[in-house]
Amino acid sequence: MNKYSEIFGIDISKNVFDCYGSIQGHLQFKNDELGFKKFRKLLPKNSLVVMEATGYYHYRFAQFLYKQGICVSVVNPLSIKRFVQMKLAKIKTDKADAKAICNYGLTQEVPFYTALTDVQSECLQLFRLMDNQLKIRTATKNKIHGEKVLGIPSPYVYRSLKRTLKYLDKELKGIEHKLLSLVKKEHQKQLTLLQSIPGIGLKDSVVFNSSYRWF
Repeated sequence: MNKYSEIFGIDISKNVFDCYGSIQGHLQFKNDELGFKKFRKLLPKNSLVVMEATGYYHYRFAQFLYKQGICVSVVNPLSIKRFVQMKLAKIKTDKADAKAICNYGLTQEVPFYTALTDVQSECLQLFRLMDNQLKIRTATKNKIHGEKVLGIPSPYVYRSLKRTLKYLDKELKGIEHKLLSLVKKEHQKQLTLLQSIPGIGLKDSVVFNSSYRWF
């Protein structure tokens, strides 16, 4: 017998989230603060809300529910996909996905979500920004190399690309500096211990400490 009064599966996208309750069935809400509050009002006591990890879209909702004292589980999408495949389900709609996630919560042991602190949340945003800037820097380097291969690169194009590369290098150093200050603020002890390990530098310690604990 399930220990929760009701389990809700959530399929969330940019503008809306589909909800399937084990008792209430299918419902849909806007993916914003008002939609979150409307959903919260219909939740019985001792409910469990299960959703897939979908990058930006699930994060605000999971944080909101956690701070409201609701049991929340954020599940790896691959686990849901394998579960659906085992059930031989072929219909692919937001409503069907929400129901599948609900059924997953009804039959499987799910991990509980723990909200990030403000510092952890900022670090997460910084890592995403860093990843994006690194991709742009790699593309810029490739473009510079490609222009050189042409044999007669445009001086204007070449200088523009070099300025872009210089700017990206500066931005990445700024991100690293900010990450370091945040990690020092919250996890100075762990940072010091990691740096004491031979072969692990300051930058590696920051990345390891942040990613291992939070993401």
